[in-house]
This record gives sequence, C-alpha cells and structure tokens, in this order.
Amino acid sequence: MKNIEEMIRDINGTMTIEGMPLTEEDKVTLQKCITGKVSSDEMVKRLVKQLDRNNANRK
Repeated sequence: MKNIEEMIRDINGTMTIEGMPLTEEDKVTLQKCITGKVSSDEMVKRLVKQLDRNNANRK
C-alpha cells in the first residue's frame, strides 16, 4: 500500500495534468481525510460552509 505522501503526490499529479494543482491547504485537507482525523463527510460539510461564507462576503 502506498504511504500518504505518495498518495497525495499522485493526486497532485493528476490534478496538475488537469490544470488544477493542489495548494498546500488542499494537501493538508487530504492528509486529514486519508489518516482518518476527519471523515470525508465532515470535511465536505466544512468546505461547503467555508464556500458559503466566502460567497456571502462577496455580496
């Protein structure tokens, strides 16, 4: 099984090919999900909440 750094590097490679390389924040988020510190469902809720706040601030 790949270690966490290899998994994130592979994901970043794929995203970079698509023109969307991972930010350091993205990598930290992935690490939290991969290690089980935060469930993917919880992380999605956090990210949606953050996006809602960002959109509200633009109005």
